[in-house]
Amino acid sequence: MAEEFEPKIVAFLCKWCSSAGSDLAGVSRMQYPPNVVPIQVMCSGSVSPLYIFNAFKKGADGVLVSGCHPGDCHYIEGNYYARRRIALVKELLEFVGLEPERFQMSWVSAAEGTKYTEVIKDFVDVLKPLGPQSHLRREQ
Repeated sequence: MAEEFEPKIVAFLCKWCSSAGSDLAGVSRMQYPPNVVPIQVMCSGSVSPLYIFNAFKKGADGVLVSGCHPGDCHYIEGNYYARRRIALVKELLEFVGLEPERFQMSWVSAAEGTKYTEVIKDFVDVLKPLGPQSHLRREQ
């Protein structure tokens, strides 16, 4: 029997909100798939498209960028910059032949551990039917 595909997800999480939401989910012992490698960043607005493409190149099946809700950014407008950048990244992914569904953005506050688990569960559900990402993966 073939083993079921489990996607590898790289998540760039804002230190102030989304990473804290992830921590809340963990300390509250909320159940969610263990498919995520979290990377804490100071702000979702600091996530370069190069980080996203590099995650895919290194073997990620999906990439998530998660930050503070619009209007609540600790750096005033960082998440607005991120939101604009996300639209461009999705277009670039399509241009290079990668499904745009493999890349998502979410807004998760420090008090939303439950929402963080839902975002991860939903993303895994989106990625499973797509199968492993091999288009940008570089052989190690």
